[in-house]
Amino acid sequence: MADQALASWMQTLINYVRSGEPDLTNRQMALMLLVYLTSGPHTVRGLAQILGVSKPVITRALNTLGSLGYLRRVRDESDRRNVFVAKTSTGQDFLDSFQRNLEQHGNGRRAAREHGLILQHG
Repeated sequence: MADQALASWMQTLINYVRSGEPDLTNRQMALMLLVYLTSGPHTVRGLAQILGVSKPVITRALNTLGSLGYLRRVRDESDRRNVFVAKTSTGQDFLDSFQRNLEQHGNGRRAAREHGLILQHG
């Protein structure tokens, strides 16, 4: 079962690399998924706490994701000291594409076998 899950994930990543989409780090992808799949509002402090990293780590990831148009910062109008992290249509399109890739290669073991990429245990 683990081989099948890993083979599926491997095929998904291979297709992602081939897609030409920006190469996101695990932190950046985790941040994207948190913002898009969990209810907000999302703050830098809250996201840092969930991921167990410092606020500067989140800020650096947001800088990159913001420059790609995947996330944006929005100032809280009721308390200008607060900044929320918000979704964008570009970010939603990116995740929709990534999800289609996952669904398309749900049977990663078959796809990996076809490409000669089955993991072998000794």
